[in-house]
Amino acid sequence: MIYSFNGIVPVVHESAFVHPQATVTGNVIIGRNVYIGPGAAIRGDWGQIIIEDNCNVQENCTVHMFPGTTTRLKEMAHIGHGAIIHGATVGRNVLVGMNAVLMDRVEIGDESIIGALSFIKADEVIPPRSLVVGNPHKIIRQVSDDMLAWKTEGTRIYMQLPADLHATLQPCEPLREVPTDRQVQQGSYQTWAERKTDG
Repeated sequence: MIYSFNGIVPVVHESAFVHPQATVTGNVIIGRNVYIGPGAAIRGDWGQIIIEDNCNVQENCTVHMFPGTTTRLKEMAHIGHGAIIHGATVGRNVLVGMNAVLMDRVEIGDESIIGALSFIKADEVIPPRSLVVGNPHKIIRQVSDDMLAWKTEGTRIYMQLPADLHATLQPCEPLREVPTDRQVQQGSYQTWAERKTDG
């Protein structure tokens, strides 16, 4: 669902994937290999939204802004399910956890990780490589090299997803029984807790 607004048409790179159940409105620019999940609302009616290359905005996220401002997700920003980005700038290779809320004029430094359910109030500036949790937010430490590598690996999976969806996503009727030879997906990516245990 892509809509022009006040004569401004969204720009979506051909390699990006915007799910048919997402909504993109107005002054929105979406870069290469971006994934926009179902239920996401990317609403550029009162200002501009720029989503740079290799970002992902997952299911049921909201991206909006205070009138006359720009919301920017820099390259490889990873926005978890249900998060709200309202007028913030999210730095390069940042992870915003599920259901986190970033308010107006927030600036998240590159390579930071914002924990699930965190709340960052307007005008806060988060330094690069900060690990942030809580409501209200609190910086608890620096993001380690290992944690950043783990985050980057997860984002690379999402960078591949648009191409896979363009190639294979099809509407279909459901099966009525489970086939005996049903494929089971194999995954090599671990949760952070699993990775720490193995390491």
